[in-house]
Amino acid sequence: MTEDGARALTYGSYLALDEVLGAQRPLSGDHDELLFIVIHQVYELWFKEILHELAFLQHRLEAGETPQSLATLKRILTILKTVVAQIDVLETMTPRQFGSFRERLEAASGFQSAQFRELEAVLGRRSKAMVRNYAPGTPVRERIEAAMARPALFDSLLRYLPLQGFAVPIDALQRDVTEPWIGSEAVQDTLLDVYRDNGEPAQVCERFVDLDEGLQEWRYRHVKMVERTIGDKPGTGGSSGAAYLRTTLFHPAFPDLWAIRSRL
Repeated sequence: MTEDGARALTYGSYLALDEVLGAQRPLSGDHDELLFIVIHQVYELWFKEILHELAFLQHRLEAGETPQSLATLKRILTILKTVVAQIDVLETMTPRQFGSFRERLEAASGFQSAQFRELEAVLGRRSKAMVRNYAPGTPVRERIEAAMARPALFDSLLRYLPLQGFAVPIDALQRDVTEPWIGSEAVQDTLLDVYRDNGEPAQVCERFVDLDEGLQEWRYRHVKMVERTIGDKPGTGGSSGAAYLRTTLFHPAFPDLWAIRSRL
């Protein structure tokens, strides 16, 4: 207790460990269900942190702060490696072990992860399908819709480049950010200038490529994990499982940064 009678801050109270460690509530007596719950809760915590860092990154880019942008990108990339590595842990669960409690998941599905949908929106995805699983007026739907209404991460990169002395087409800077970015040869010409200059802005662009590649790696590992665990069975919640996940592969978030590779 402190002098005023309040409880002193402890490790457990600061981290709210009673709430965190009490949030795992298996619905069966199967040994492996706890692992499944913990892994997915940890995913959601990392998604929360990645969203936090991406918002900070966008502010730093639009302020023209290169060192802080590079440092933040490094942190995001390191977190993403951890997220991918967690699949190794999940893959220690055999199909029979997952099947022992799978039916208890009922309609619950990873497709319902609002934070992942928000993450996709920050990275530039724009689709009405993004909010299909969320009732109108709910906080989670409003967060996804708000993310789709804001400039995406690539828009922030385009706003950063003029601050570093590179000419970005005005139509790219003033575009309707609620629409998906489809690529631009004029923007690609600017990016070529950035790479030919070979300064810190080129390093920022390369970290964007690292981020895109890391996201694609996560999607690929996720597909293979699902195939390994349930094959081509439908996913929980009525989703098509691996069949749908395969359609998400090889769609870069920043297509212009890949398009210029053959021109460098």
